[in-house]
Parts: sequence; C-alpha cells; structure tokens
Amino acid sequence: MDLTRDDTLLLAALEGGLPRSPWPYADLGKRLGWPEELVLSRLEQLIDSGVISRFGVIVRHHELGYHANAMAVWRVPKNQVADAGRTLAAQPFVSLAYKRTPRPPRWPYNLYCMVHGRDKTDVETLIEQAAEKADLAHLPGTILFSVKRFKQCGARYMPAELLSGAG
Repeated sequence: MDLTRDDTLLLAALEGGLPRSPWPYADLGKRLGWPEELVLSRLEQLIDSGVISRFGVIVRHHELGYHANAMAVWRVPKNQVADAGRTLAAQPFVSLAYKRTPRPPRWPYNLYCMVHGRDKTDVETLIEQAAEKADLAHLPGTILFSVKRFKQCGARYMPAELLSGAG
C-alpha cells in the first residue's frame, strides 16, 4: 500500500497514543480536521493492508496500584502448549499468554504468562491458580518478578524524519 499524505498524518498523530476520552477517534479527528468516520475508515484500511499490524492499549499497571508484576514460565510438552496457553489466556487476571521457542540448556521454557497484582503474595496465588487450571502445576517453571519499570510507549510507525515533514 502506498501511503498518502493523510495516512502519514494519521500515523504521526497515533504515535502519541489515542486521546484519553470517551470519544478518542472523534477527538483524534478534530486534531486532524477530519470527521470520526474518516479516522475509523483510514485506520481500518491501514490495519487491513498490514501497515498497522497491532492496535491495542498500553496499561500502566503501577499507576493503577498494581505494584507486583510477574512473568510465569513453564516447560510444557509440545502437544500440551496450545491448550495450556488458551486456558491461561482465558483467566481474567492474565494480561497476556504466549508460546516461545525454548533455548536449552539455560532457558528451557516455552509457555509464558503475565500477571499483575497489588503485592507479590497476590500474584503468586493467582499464578498458582492459573497453573492448576491449565494443568501446569506439575511441570518445571518459575516466576520472574519485575524489578525495574521501563518507559512504555506506543508503536512507532515511521522514521521521525518522514513524520517531521507531515505537518
């Protein structure tokens, strides 16, 4: 897909994130001088064409009072990974669950899930519950608690030098 000037303007506007409002697409449109319907249709085209491959929310857990964040990992037999992953992802307290290629011998784990809680004990309890439901409690695994917060930012769609000429 060849990007139009309007596409470039929309991508530049999205790099700062959507406005925090009840009508974020309408507000984004106001910044661009577009109706909400045009913002939504251009976004749909950019997603359908693959220019935008992911569109989601970045939740700043710490600001919401969730100070204990952990990635739980397990070494799961290949024939069980898909079912266990779906079960983990279905838990309301699991923010993401995914499969990765293990790197033995130092890193044998292939199934991951992220859990956020108000304190470490809460998170450990939730992970134990998730492991039981997904039939993982008997498998090798570990819990990795976050020790440092990094800046979270949205997607970067285009090089800054291209965006600077878009306004």
